[in-house]
Amino acid sequence: MTTPTRRRSAAVRLGLMALPLAFFALFFAYPVAAITGRGLKEDGQWQLGRVGDVLTDPAIGHVLWFTTWQAAASTALTLLVALPGAYVFARLDFPGKGVLRAVVTVPFVLPTVVAGSAFLALLGRGGLLDQLWGVRLDTTVWAILLAHVFFNYAVVVRTVGGLWAQLDPRQEEAARVLGASRLRAWRTVTLPALTPAVASAALMVFLFTFTSFGVVQILGGPRYATLEVEIYQQTAQLLDLPTAAVLTLVQFAAVGVLLAVHARTVRRSEATLRLVDPAHTAHRPRGAAQWALLCGVLGTALLLVVVPLAVLVQRSLDGPGGDALAFYRALGSAESGGGTFTVAPLEAVGNSLEYALAATAVALLVGGLAAAALTRRAGRLARGFDALLMLPLGTSAVTVGFGFLIALDEPPLDLRSSWLLVPLAQALVGVPFVVRTMLPVLRAVDARLREAAAVLGASPLRVWREVDLPLVGRAVAVAAGFAFAVSLGEFGATVFIARPDSPTLPVAVARLLARPGESTYGQAMALSTVLMLVCAAALLVLERVRVRVRTDGGSEW
Repeated sequence: MTTPTRRRSAAVRLGLMALPLAFFALFFAYPVAAITGRGLKEDGQWQLGRVGDVLTDPAIGHVLWFTTWQAAASTALTLLVALPGAYVFARLDFPGKGVLRAVVTVPFVLPTVVAGSAFLALLGRGGLLDQLWGVRLDTTVWAILLAHVFFNYAVVVRTVGGLWAQLDPRQEEAARVLGASRLRAWRTVTLPALTPAVASAALMVFLFTFTSFGVVQILGGPRYATLEVEIYQQTAQLLDLPTAAVLTLVQFAAVGVLLAVHARTVRRSEATLRLVDPAHTAHRPRGAAQWALLCGVLGTALLLVVVPLAVLVQRSLDGPGGDALAFYRALGSAESGGGTFTVAPLEAVGNSLEYALAATAVALLVGGLAAAALTRRAGRLARGFDALLMLPLGTSAVTVGFGFLIALDEPPLDLRSSWLLVPLAQALVGVPFVVRTMLPVLRAVDARLREAAAVLGASPLRVWREVDLPLVGRAVAVAAGFAFAVSLGEFGATVFIARPDSPTLPVAVARLLARPGESTYGQAMALSTVLMLVCAAALLVLERVRVRVRTDGGSEW
C-alpha cells in the first residue's frame, strides 16, 4: 500500500471514529468519571488510600471471586446449551422457525427482577421442581446459572447463527469429499470460521453475567453477591460512595483485561470468509441425527424459555375471585399500584416503544460507524477503540445512572428534563451489540472487492454503500433487532433517569414489584406479560426482514 493510500485510509478511519468517540466521551466517560470522582474525593483531595482498604477486605475478595467464577461458569454453560441452537436456526428449515427465534429472544429483554421472580416460582418453595420431585434450587448457584442461560441463550443463537447462516456449506462438503468425517470437517473448516462470532458471543455473555444484579439478588439470597450487587448496596443502602467508586474501578480493570485477551484471540483467528445468501444454506432436516438435534433444541427451548415465560402469563391471569383480566384492567388507571404512578401504567408501552426506536437509531448510527472503522485493522489504536465500545457492558448500571444525574445537569449538557436522556442511556448498551454483530461479517468481506472499487474511482462512502452494505445487510437487521430488544428491557440506568410521568415498561414493573400486596404483584406480572408480547411482536416483524445478496453486489430488502 502506497503512502498516500495509507494516509487516506487512516483519515477515513479517524473520520469514522469521530462520532462514536464523541458519543462515548459525552455520555459514558464523563458521567462515570463524575460519579467516581465524587466518591474518591474529599475536600478536593483524592483519597487513594481507600482503594487499598477496599481491596484488602476479605468480604470484598469473596465477592470478586464469586463474580468471576459464576460469570465463567454461566458463559461456558450458555455456549454448551446454545451452540446447537445456533446450528439449527442457521442450517435447518422447519415450520415456525421465525416464531421460535422470536420466542427465544424475548427473555433477553425482560427485566431481571421479573425473570428472577419467575425462576423463583419454578425453583423455590412450592415451585414446579418442589411439587414434582421435592427439589429446591433457590439460594443455590444452580438457580443463578440456569437463569443466566435463560437470559443469554439468544445472544449466542443470534450472534453465532447470524454468521453461520452465511457461511458457504460447500467448503465443508469439499472436506468430506476428500475423506474427512462430518465431525472433522466441521472442526477444521467451519469452527475456525465461526471463532470470531463465538468469541464475540462469549464476551457479551461474560460481561452480562459479570455485572449480574437482579438474578443474583433474587435467586442467590444473602449468600451470593456480585460486584454489581455490592455496588448497589454500598451506594443505595449504605451510602458509601468511596467503596462503590473503588468497586467500579475494579470492574473497569477486569473488563479491560478481558477485552485485551479477547482482541488478541480474535485477531489471530480472523480470516476472509466466503459469504453466501442464507436462504441457500438452510434445508429441511436430513437423517435421524438432524431430526434428533432439532427435537433436542426444541425441547431445550421449551424447558428453558417457554416454561418460565408461561409462569409469568399464569401469574398475570390469576386475578382475585377468578377474574383473569382483573390485573390487566387495573393497568389502565393511574390509581393502580397504590399510588405508585402519576399516569396509567399502560402508558409505559408507548413510552418504551418511542424510547427504543430512538435508541436503536442512535445505536445503529454510532455502532455502524464504529464497526466500519474497526474493519480497517490499525494496531493498538483500533484495539483500544474496540475495548472502549465494550466498556458499557462491564460497567455498573447504577454508576451510569447516578453519573447521568450528576454530570448532565448543567448547560450545555443539561438533559435532566429532556426525553433524550433515556434513549441515550439505552443506546450505550445497544452500541456494543451492534458492533459485535456486524464486525465479524464486515471483516469477512474480501478486501479485494473494496480495493477494486477504489481503483475504479469509488469514494470510501460509495465503497461502503456498494460493497460492504449489501453483504452485511442481514447483520444490520440482526443488530437492529438486538439494539431494539436491549433498549426495551434496559432497566439499571433507566430507573434513575426516567421521569415519573414517562416510565418505561421495566421501570413500571419494578415500581409495582416494590409495593407489597398481591394486587400490585399481579399487575407487575400483567405488565411483564405486555412487555413480553410487545417484544415478541417486534421481533416477529424483524424476522420478516430478509436481505437477499446477489452475485452482482446488489441487495434487496
